[in-house]
Amino acid sequence: MPRKRGQGEGCITKRKDGKWASVITVGRNADGSQKRRFFYGKTRQEVAEKLTKALNDLKLGMYVDINKITLEAWLNTWLYDFKVNSIKPKTLESYSFIIKSYLIPSLGHVYIQDLKAEHIQVMLNSLCKRKLSPRTVKYTHTILHSALDQAVKNNIIVKNVSNNVITPKQTKHEIKILSLDEQNRFIKCMESHRLYAAFILLLSTGIRIGELLALTWDNVDLDNTIIKITQNLQRVKIFDDVSKTKTKLIFGTPKTDKGRRIIPLLDDVASLLKEHKEKQYEELSVLGLSDKNTLVFCSEIGTVIEPRNFTRTFKGLLKKADISNINIHALRHTFATRGLENGIELKVMQELLGHSSISITGDIYSHVILDKKKDSINKLKNTFNFLKNNF
Repeated sequence: MPRKRGQGEGCITKRKDGKWASVITVGRNADGSQKRRFFYGKTRQEVAEKLTKALNDLKLGMYVDINKITLEAWLNTWLYDFKVNSIKPKTLESYSFIIKSYLIPSLGHVYIQDLKAEHIQVMLNSLCKRKLSPRTVKYTHTILHSALDQAVKNNIIVKNVSNNVITPKQTKHEIKILSLDEQNRFIKCMESHRLYAAFILLLSTGIRIGELLALTWDNVDLDNTIIKITQNLQRVKIFDDVSKTKTKLIFGTPKTDKGRRIIPLLDDVASLLKEHKEKQYEELSVLGLSDKNTLVFCSEIGTVIEPRNFTRTFKGLLKKADISNINIHALRHTFATRGLENGIELKVMQELLGHSSISITGDIYSHVILDKKKDSINKLKNTFNFLKNNF
């Protein structure tokens, strides 16, 4: 005969919506009432496995009352147990910042099963009142939503209440580029600089600063005038108690497959890189480092260039060229804008820039695309000459 189920061991039933469910008693509340734990799943087997694990944990004294898990505790568990090995170091750093700066101060004390959509909505509204950008507020919601999704999968909560909140509409920022006159002045003022080729490469390929400073000579083919983007350089936060420093420079891989790409070079740019290579060899030979260096752009002693120092150099050149203070990312925007203006197709530009989708490229450079559409439409004006007779 089948074993009789013990008191509090629960049973598995199929709900009207097709999902399976079970419930067990895990203890007593302060008022003496039963404390119950619910399990849900798409199949009976899924619920049975969850049920068996909980019963075993109860028997061994290892059961954790989910009603006593605060959002702060769960966010840390989610980040450092579930996400840490599946995201890039820079992403881990940004997640940690958002959690510590915005989520924990506002909602960290709330037990995860008591969390309601209203709590989250009030928190998001307060961030808006603090004048945080809509992008940051939405990013905060995205991180919380992902953490709660994992809690649902772990059967800690029944549903993700963050689905029921409204995030602020994101405003589109106008991108800044160098005008043709500013571009010419910028190039002119840095012709004698040792990193002249580096800034020209940024302007003529649209690569990111991290990709530029991580570029190695084995990924530069001067004969076929191409470069390969396979890695980037970033300064990231260290999440351990052993290291004496708080951050470190690391070489990482592109965030998406589209980030790995081959970019053709203009002939003049390839020639400039060849000259740069010869000068770099002479510069490092004096220190006996010519054979050890693999970086296309390095410091005067052959070490990695700190991105912040490279940006400071850029700011100094802008001042010298009498150009208003712009972000170094403007060189990437300048390349893309000039390329689209001169007929490079949007799909090709997406691949050159390493965007994960063409919609990202189209959204960023929609103003350029609109101008191109107007130019294209104007080409049809001669086919509608008959309209002149009707107006």
